[in-house]
Amino acid sequence: MENLTEILKGVLEGCVLEIISRKETYGYEITRHLNALGFTDVVEGTVYTILIRLEKNKLVEITKKPSDMGPPRKFFTLNENGREELRKFWEKWDFVSSKLNQLREEQ
Repeated sequence: MENLTEILKGVLEGCVLEIISRKETYGYEITRHLNALGFTDVVEGTVYTILIRLEKNKLVEITKKPSDMGPPRKFFTLNENGREELRKFWEKWDFVSSKLNQLREEQ
């Protein structure tokens, strides 16, 4: 599919929150997960920018763990605020998605 960057801007943070909600994870792993889902335009720099914003907004807990390939990695898990933000994201997504489907099926 052609470039999805513009349409993804508003939903990528929610996607990252969802991935983090499933298990403790780190930036490169999140990027690979999104790429495997077909979001091939998503690069590590984009994911790291989102992770910094999540940290700044106190939506995640961070644990540093040793890495075989250099400095320690930051592993992310959602805290209570992050889980609430994710809930709100899916609520908004469901609303927008239903309205888009309604619009698409109008005659």
